[in-house]
Amino acid sequence: MSEATIGFIGGSGLYDVDGMAARREVEISTPFGYPSDKIVLGELEGAKCAFLPRHGRGHRVSPSEIPARANIYALKSLGVERLVTVSAVGSLREELRPMDLVVPDQLIDRTRERPSTFFGNGVVAHVGLADPFCANLRRAAMDAAAGESIAVHDGGVYVTIEGPQFSTRAESAMHRAWGASVVGMTALPEARLAREAELCYATLAFVTDYDVWREPDEDVTVEMVVQNLARNAAAAQSIVRRIAARPPAERRCGCGNALETAIITNRDSIPADARRRLGLLIDKYLG
Repeated sequence: MSEATIGFIGGSGLYDVDGMAARREVEISTPFGYPSDKIVLGELEGAKCAFLPRHGRGHRVSPSEIPARANIYALKSLGVERLVTVSAVGSLREELRPMDLVVPDQLIDRTRERPSTFFGNGVVAHVGLADPFCANLRRAAMDAAAGESIAVHDGGVYVTIEGPQFSTRAESAMHRAWGASVVGMTALPEARLAREAELCYATLAFVTDYDVWREPDEDVTVEMVVQNLARNAAAAQSIVRRIAARPPAERRCGCGNALETAIITNRDSIPADARRRLGLLIDKYLG
């Protein structure tokens, strides 16, 4: 029986979820190591939920060190089908102000050092990622955010940088020229791995600053980010609870069968160790 059907990953400033009943913590070992922290299981607004702090409690894990494969695999192993994440981002657009919420619909990947696939080492799969966020889950997130007294923006391009340093002014200008809306450090490879794990995926991107393109404004600082995250913490908690209470009724998107036509390796050529490592993801297609 599934331990949870919906999962939440908290980013900077969100290390727990309030109001979760019958909560317990589980430590899960995966073929890709351990997740960022223990996963909290419980009931939220009547839904069986799982929560994982992306950076660990106490914010111990830097963006480049996040064990994203272990995080996604562990949530999948618990039965999670839908995954909503919370991220802190910088704005690349005048109209996206600090304290606003963006629910992005596109991604640009500028990470360099992060494993971004479960596959390889004997199994090759090519999932579609044209639309990296689940449209149905995005809509549920937008509906849940509508009750908050904050500005909410539907759609936008989230450019993911490697970090942990903030952008240079030249990089910020380049991201704006590309048409990006916000810049952050954590949506990738999460979105890629969620698609490979056949999870619906959406992100609540809370704007904390204007990045560094608005000269001569002050530079981005950790203090600035943390202060604005703290101000939006209540909104994040409230939106998470509403999503748990009213998830999409059915999975009518293509996220749940993303691997159906993606595995290109001949079934008879898949090594036994790869089959064991990836069984959670591929066994339903191998018979």
